[in-house]
Amino acid sequence: MGQIELQKVTKSFGETQVIPPLDLVIGEGEFVVFVGPSGCGKSTLLRLIAGLEDISSGTIKIDGKDATDLGPAKRGLAMVFQSYALYPHMSVRKNIAFPLKMAGMEKAAIDAKVEGAAKVLNLGDYLERRPGQLSGGQRQRVAIGRAIVREPAAFLFDEPLSNLDAALRVNMRLEITELHQTLKTTMIYVTHDQVEAMTMADKIVVLHAGRIEQVGSPLELYRTPRNTFVAGFIGSPKMNLLTGAVAKARGVETIGIRPEHVAVSKDSGEWQGRVTVAEHLGSDTFLHVNSDHGGMTVRVGGQMNVGHGDTIWMTPDANHLHRFGADGVRIA
Repeated sequence: MGQIELQKVTKSFGETQVIPPLDLVIGEGEFVVFVGPSGCGKSTLLRLIAGLEDISSGTIKIDGKDATDLGPAKRGLAMVFQSYALYPHMSVRKNIAFPLKMAGMEKAAIDAKVEGAAKVLNLGDYLERRPGQLSGGQRQRVAIGRAIVREPAAFLFDEPLSNLDAALRVNMRLEITELHQTLKTTMIYVTHDQVEAMTMADKIVVLHAGRIEQVGSPLELYRTPRNTFVAGFIGSPKMNLLTGAVAKARGVETIGIRPEHVAVSKDSGEWQGRVTVAEHLGSDTFLHVNSDHGGMTVRVGGQMNVGHGDTIWMTPDANHLHRFGADGVRIA
């Protein structure tokens, strides 16, 4: 259960088409992340799947059945929003139980499902508290618990961690990933944070202006980006994309090299540059450099004693160069 298929799906608001014809298959039990910059259509696409927005044309199938004209409640999906959308006057127990109570389920069955969800999410000690007595991460777990008890065909997450601070984001990222491994249920997760996408997804869908630029596993996108947009979006720090003479010399319009695939020396190398900013993180040093080929970022393992204004030499690893044509598409 939980396969979702989009066939030639489009969405327009008036004369403006925000989702051009789009095809996508999300397999049963997959953790799929929609990622892209703000305004790329990822949340709109999620809402089309959920039934919260009507598609303009095309077909949406859930487990092989046409769900295009079904309302949200009849699609068998559960959505977790950026805002927790909890009832402040209800206890955690009652918040989690609410959709089951509305469905007319017997109290004994509701209690069993709530206790089961609370155990999975480590909320057992908080069932009698109200949302105002919980941390942001705990409130998000309650929202997830309310989705779990419905036993949906798939979970839809719309930027669920964006309201949390950095440390809580990391913890919740791990918890949601572990939850997927426990439940084995299809999950679709929307984020603009490519680090979340890389660390959580089985499959990433990179969106740009409503179009799918590439679909693949995190490592597929990292190793073989289809075009310069994907190359510049996936990876942290992002890939260096160089044009001009340095690219023309290799017979292409653009060459790409990731920061971790550039050797750095104070003495000699292929490209000279001047450090503008050095970020010393202990385990790594990130150097932002002005070179004859434009601005670059390079990553040095461990600590390197360089700072603003220092001259360094950089040598790209020829085995990790990426080549792109005039249309921005990868050249094999």
